[in-house]
Amino acid sequence: MNTLAKTILERTEGLPEGATICAKELLHLGSRAAVDQALSRLVKRGHFMRVSRGVYVRPVESRFGKRAPSASAVVEHVAGIKGETVAPHGAAAANKLGLTTQVPVRSVYLTSGPSRRLKLGSEVVELRHAPRWQLALGNHPAGEVLRALAWLGPEKAVEALRALKHKLSPQELNEIASARAVLPSWLAKQVSEVVVNG
Repeated sequence: MNTLAKTILERTEGLPEGATICAKELLHLGSRAAVDQALSRLVKRGHFMRVSRGVYVRPVESRFGKRAPSASAVVEHVAGIKGETVAPHGAAAANKLGLTTQVPVRSVYLTSGPSRRLKLGSEVVELRHAPRWQLALGNHPAGEVLRALAWLGPEKAVEALRALKHKLSPQELNEIASARAVLPSWLAKQVSEVVVNG
């Protein structure tokens, strides 16, 4: 193993699961071409996994062998690097809230950044650009409710909102009501009817 690859391995030792390693962060160690070549070698040897262009992660080593880090950990780190807001897709939120029994087959996240795919071993994680209102309340329970309602659509949202009204805390209901200004008209109207006036 050449010196640059060894140095990169040493510098990334002990990173938490899902922490990303960006080629641009290593340019103080050598030229871009040298860094890219060293990272490529480390991927071939199984020390790193290429997630997307210029972004890598270390596989997690367990007693059963190496595995990809969890999708949520990697997505969280990528979002931090890019300065994006990222949250689970509405289908996952609806499942978590008990509004559907369908379990999403793929890992899909909504992002304020551009749509793209990340590769974690054999798993492909999809980041889909979402309207600002779907990410307005972040990863809080109230934000999950908004994304679930968006996924369910206008026909099923009222019924779901009525079911959730009794499960959510007054603070969470207030957060949902306070977001009406950024919501699409159909959802703002339903929130007013069920949460505020109901």
